Amino acid sequence: MNATPPRAAPMDQLLHLLDLSDAGGAQTDEYIFVGPGEANAVRPRLFGGQVLAQSLIAASRTVDADRLVHSMHGYFLRPGDAAAPITFGVERLRDGRSFTARRAHAYQGGKPILSMIASFQTPDEGLEHQEPMPGGVPDPETLPTAAQLLGAIDHPVAQSWAHDRPFDIRHVDPNIYFQAPGEHVAHQAVWMKALGTMPDDQSLHRAALAYASDYTLLEPVLRRHGISWATPGMSVASLDHAMWWHRPLRVDEWLLYVSDSPSASGARGLSRGRFYNRDGELVASVAQEGMVRLPEGTPGID
Repeated sequence: MNATPPRAAPMDQLLHLLDLSDAGGAQTDEYIFVGPGEANAVRPRLFGGQVLAQSLIAASRTVDADRLVHSMHGYFLRPGDAAAPITFGVERLRDGRSFTARRAHAYQGGKPILSMIASFQTPDEGLEHQEPMPGGVPDPETLPTAAQLLGAIDHPVAQSWAHDRPFDIRHVDPNIYFQAPGEHVAHQAVWMKALGTMPDDQSLHRAALAYASDYTLLEPVLRRHGISWATPGMSVASLDHAMWWHRPLRVDEWLLYVSDSPSASGARGLSRGRFYNRDGELVASVAQEGMVRLPEGTPGID
């Protein structure tokens, strides 16, 4: 009997996902890249953060190296197949003196699953201010890891959350993986850090942050109604995603991800998030609306 080959480390898997193949653009108006599906997927649907990150990498490949992404706005159009490769088409929209704009589509089966526009900028000087980092937050070293919380649970999703994610995610508030204890509030904070050292490539760090930003962003919507990820029959899907990068960052150093939900209605919930480094600098902001559908009779539905 052949032994099962060892699984790659989560960080190696992330770097592999972001290492797109250049397929050229000779036969189309788009620059074409190809990326792999999701490694070690336990669900058939592709993780949205992966498609965001890969699309940003594809777009950045067509931009001068001194221009970094500062904003992106994307729509998830169809569920992605985790087992299938993804084709990325990038269209040049504008190349200005300071700003560059690109449109990127992610395709599977000849149909777009994500449509995104991203803007890139050369370094510049100007006004400076930021919303301050919340105080009184415990250090990440004092909080349990997902592996410590979920590693002993005999369930494939729990095992994937515990061991397959390329980020160490530590909830400041009680986690809502399988239960939703505590007060029903529409805000939370988590610490995040990549499980390994990343190359000194700011474009790669920004794409990896887009990847990680999709993990917990809708949790304030669920937390507000005392609902956990394990709620039977619940269906949750990201609908759109907007992100702004304010300052240089490293995802292999701890970042505090503070998020809140100002509204939920019409089977949709809106969440906003802010990323701070340990020096208190606001390095990125994010917003997302997601579909949240629950069976009738589920607590939290009027």
